[in-house]
Amino acid sequence: MKTVRLTAAQALVRYLANQMTPEGVPFIAGVWAIFGHGNVAGLGEALQGAKDSITTWRGQNEQSMAHAAIAYAKQLGRRRAMAVTSSIGPGALNMVTAAALAHVNRLPVLLLPGDVFANRGPDPVLQQVEDFNDGVMSANDCFRPVSRYFDRISRPEHLLTALPRAFRTMTDPADCGPVTLAFCQDTQAEAYDYPESFFAPKIWHIRRPQPDAFELESAIAAIKSAKNPVIVAGGGVHFSGATQTLLDFATKHQIPVVETQAGKSALPWDDTLNFGPVGVTGAASANTICEGADLVIGVGTRFQDFTTGSWALFKNPNRKILALNVQPYDSAKHDALPLVADAKIGLELISSALGDHRFAAPEAGLKADWFAKADAVTAPPKDGNSLPTDMQVIGAVQRTSRDNTVVMCAAGTMPGELHQLWKSKLPLSYHMEYGFSCMGYEIAGGMGIKMAEPERDVIVMVGDGSYMMMNSELVTACALGVKITVVITDNRGYGCINRLQMGTGGAEFNNLYAHTSHIHAPQIDFAAHARAMGADSRKVTTIAELEAALNSAREATRPTVIVIDTDPYPTPEAGGYWWDVAVPEVSDRNEVQQARARYEAALKERH
Repeated sequence: MKTVRLTAAQALVRYLANQMTPEGVPFIAGVWAIFGHGNVAGLGEALQGAKDSITTWRGQNEQSMAHAAIAYAKQLGRRRAMAVTSSIGPGALNMVTAAALAHVNRLPVLLLPGDVFANRGPDPVLQQVEDFNDGVMSANDCFRPVSRYFDRISRPEHLLTALPRAFRTMTDPADCGPVTLAFCQDTQAEAYDYPESFFAPKIWHIRRPQPDAFELESAIAAIKSAKNPVIVAGGGVHFSGATQTLLDFATKHQIPVVETQAGKSALPWDDTLNFGPVGVTGAASANTICEGADLVIGVGTRFQDFTTGSWALFKNPNRKILALNVQPYDSAKHDALPLVADAKIGLELISSALGDHRFAAPEAGLKADWFAKADAVTAPPKDGNSLPTDMQVIGAVQRTSRDNTVVMCAAGTMPGELHQLWKSKLPLSYHMEYGFSCMGYEIAGGMGIKMAEPERDVIVMVGDGSYMMMNSELVTACALGVKITVVITDNRGYGCINRLQMGTGGAEFNNLYAHTSHIHAPQIDFAAHARAMGADSRKVTTIAELEAALNSAREATRPTVIVIDTDPYPTPEAGGYWWDVAVPEVSDRNEVQQARARYEAALKERH
């Protein structure tokens, strides 16, 4: 057996560079790195030596670097991924939030935090977290509950088993998620005689699981016996590359489709069978269809509470759930009839068995009525002196966007209103991280999207609160020439949660700056801040100015940031659905007591 002597870090980097997609490009597109004493001598040396075969980028924060990597994988439908490395201690723990984000959203990312000395010679090393009762515990054990696969590399030869397991996880459609290889810093520098065959190029195919014959037969029977079925399209439709298959299926059998946050853009917004967004942030058209459905066909959805209206939405007492999902865990939720299979394969097999079976046409007026209401709230304001609403900002972005534009967001007011109001024409033109809804994902995520699909316009919608949490990768986007457009809606605080606070009977408290403890209320010049980081930026005051700025941004050569003040209170009156947010049983506030009464009444509607 021929061998090659390499350090463990050099071996890891060489292995990464030789793991390929069926299209002939590396599965790991590159490595994000912030070096510290826990990885600079080992992985840092290895990455520098391999810079011609694998790209390394330097970010500003470990969490946001991982966000960029995760957004990259999401935008490419999990067909490629990135790696992220940090030092030990605080640098490593900064990535735990991002790991949870990838875990919830079932997205691949390879996390390589440095770890303590395996030989324990210098214990406790700088930044080591000591457990008085466990000698092998380190800060990196925090990654265990938010990793699909976790391993600690404390011997160079551990890579021979750990790396194939890592790639198996990242390319498995059911188990896909974050992989953490906690890499002991002394082990990174240790040499070992690795088999040359270990570094031979390997192609990783993403399998398409076929359904069990009994489950398929049961699913077909359930659909044939239904009178008013509805399809709930989730993110798995995109991951499976099944958007056209879903459109063909719905058209052939005349079944209305509603879209989750992750599933939005599966069908063109104007297709006659796309009844729009579903659930808490849904359209009245979609929710009305779901209320009367006797069979809810989930395709690649986790049935999150925002999708189901906390399980109050599907009101038909005879309704059944059919869950077509590649992950058995998801297919068995809420006593669903499971169909464990790839979404594309499952839809094709069901359609073939159904033949010409078609259902009665859904009420087209529901869709027309909803979009008439949506168009009204996104239209430019008639009163030019009032603060714009977030809905009007969405309208401005929509009117100036192109079909290939990707609009993205993650937290705050915008996710709900974009879900309701944005009109997606092409698949993957709507990128919403609403599984973990992580504030701070937006700018780094927008950069990752643009790196994945540089030919598309990327518009990042972010509130002032989320921008303040994590904005530093704007510097990285400028440095790398990754041209994104960032629209900051400044409502001077946490407007979304302020409205939820009021909706549950609470007094306005500690959300908008006006209601916080302060001596001097913040007056932040976001345009100047963005300009200082290298972006083109401007502050606009009207919707007309916003549209002009967006048109100009398309011709820019660097990231553009546009800031507009918005009214923190208005929200769409039409659409939406109940969301289970527990209201205190005891309170001195009359408003809370009234909200509790409404809450208890709503609980009785849950099915």
